[in-house]
Amino acid sequence: MKLTPGSRWKSAVCDTEAVIVRPPREAGALECGGAPMVSIKDVPAAGVEPDMALMGGSLLGKRYADDAHGIEVLCTKPGRGTLTFAGAPLTTREAKKLPSSD
Repeated sequence: MKLTPGSRWKSAVCDTEAVIVRPPREAGALECGGAPMVSIKDVPAAGVEPDMALMGGSLLGKRYADDAHGIEVLCTKPGRGTLTFAGAPLTTREAKKLPSSD
């Protein structure tokens, strides 16, 4: 799977969809709910079962990242699965505080 900026991916086990904001520095699998994500254009394989331990959910409009691998994704459609890369759960990015305009 080639994770390039702007490429769109969807989960094989839930409704989650995401866009790559920053690609990883090294190869690895982007997963959701314990199953590899597929290109938005592809049909997920039938019979893929979720890992119930990785069904914590993803939220619309939130950015998820893993600084160790350098990847950052934007959730464009929420779902029940947890986003992971190379087996590590992605964490939610906090919004940057804007300077006050005093």
